Amino acid sequence: MSELGRKLTTDVLVLGGGPAAAWAAWSAASQGAKVVLADKGYLGTSGATAPGGTNLLYLPPDRELRDKAVEQRYVGGGYLSERSWTYRVLDQVYINLERIEQWGYPFVRDEHGVPQRGHLQGLEYMNLMRKVVLKAGVKVLDQHPALELLADEHGVGGARGVCRPDGTDWEVRANAVVVATGGCAFLSKGLGCNVLTGDGLLMASELGAELSGMEFSRAYAPSAAFGTVTRGRLLGWATYYDEAGNVLNSDGNRGQILHKAVSEGRTVYAMLNKADTPEKQAILRRSHAIFFLPYDRAGIDVFTQKFPLTVRGEGTVRGTGGIRLVGEDCSTTVAGLYAAGDAASRERLMGGMSGGGAFNASWAICSGTWSGEAAAAYAAAQPGHAGQRNLRPVGRFGLQPKSGSGDSEAAAIADIQRPNNAELLKAVQHEVSLKINYFRRESTIRESLQRLNALWPIAGSAAGYEGFQQRIRAREIAAMTATARWMHTASLQRKETRAMHTLAEYPEQDPSQLHRIALWGLDHISVRYDKVPV
Repeated sequence: MSELGRKLTTDVLVLGGGPAAAWAAWSAASQGAKVVLADKGYLGTSGATAPGGTNLLYLPPDRELRDKAVEQRYVGGGYLSERSWTYRVLDQVYINLERIEQWGYPFVRDEHGVPQRGHLQGLEYMNLMRKVVLKAGVKVLDQHPALELLADEHGVGGARGVCRPDGTDWEVRANAVVVATGGCAFLSKGLGCNVLTGDGLLMASELGAELSGMEFSRAYAPSAAFGTVTRGRLLGWATYYDEAGNVLNSDGNRGQILHKAVSEGRTVYAMLNKADTPEKQAILRRSHAIFFLPYDRAGIDVFTQKFPLTVRGEGTVRGTGGIRLVGEDCSTTVAGLYAAGDAASRERLMGGMSGGGAFNASWAICSGTWSGEAAAAYAAAQPGHAGQRNLRPVGRFGLQPKSGSGDSEAAAIADIQRPNNAELLKAVQHEVSLKINYFRRESTIRESLQRLNALWPIAGSAAGYEGFQQRIRAREIAAMTATARWMHTASLQRKETRAMHTLAEYPEQDPSQLHRIALWGLDHISVRYDKVPV
């Protein structure tokens, strides 16, 4: 494999660059493992957490408070979560936030000097995590997107990808791999989400890993029509208007006003005129400074001027679906493969309802810690070094054919028949638009799935491309197409309305469907129902 620009061997390979990946890398290194972290972006700024602040599921060890929080999560998630996992997260996040403070994070303190650990500023947090990871001895490969996993008959054995700065290929062999590549937001231009294209879900599925909770992916966040910031909490202070200036939320309830208007091609305007004093306005600016950036840059005073809104699809990022976990150590159905953060199914903690922070942020911390520790133990228990294994790359879909592979004629035909990446991306994004995926109807989802199934051989074809950037994008499109197919397949299987999943034909929650929907496969998708443990 002399064409590779870099070949490394390690104990644990972590794929990703958000908080889950950082915690996994630190956790594995803390167990004495040699660790390499490879990220599509730059560890410290990559992903959805770094650009803004995030709340946390953080409670002191008070039994009454925790019991109440666990029960609220159980009910809010449609009775699909497991209480034991919520308690585990509460315990672990409490420990880890103490660690963050010891590492130097400047938590705000109340008048009694008690640190307020329920909130983290994203950039400070992730810059600190980068320093901690490097100090632990982890080798960090920034701008090194992974394209495919390596495997043999014993399970996963590393990954291959492309180095963005020089376009060379890289390979890291490892006896254990943690997939912490985030969810899939379909390149919707949400802040921090344009590295989140479902890559890890595709790579894991090519090895036979199962997914779960993919029907819980109906998340669309508001943002300025001309911006990418999707922190929309402050819109609770807004009045909504139509294009003629008529008030749309006179009762104070935003409901589905924005989603419905965007799906119909209409524009909704907002103004934060409910913050009607300088004191209120100052509080809002301090609490969510990033919200104001696009408006300030455009010269808009959001408290006195109307501004146009849209929504950005967040798919599985603010959903709960992902790679199915089979153990408390975040192991998957593939030997040596672990999943953390938004790449993993969060049903066991959240059931069918997630959010922009809190549970997701706490899950990233905990699942990263557990998966990294388990991956280190697994790697140490293997009889041989990863460099001695007869590993092969297992990626198939959207990858450039290897030169000399004998399939140049087939590749040429595929290249002629295959639309360009921009056309394919537009086609996939249409199938996860508001009209189809938010206002879900059984007939509409079924028709969309038929189109996606027809698109799959094209999007997944191994057409030749000029330049490594097109190779990366082709792989991303294959991952997004696969993710959309899994989402719609699962949605059609859940013939009810539960948590964040809806079907118009089945508006009620059905007590007989208290199960999870497991999926596996790419060319053909198989489905199984799993009973939720009591």
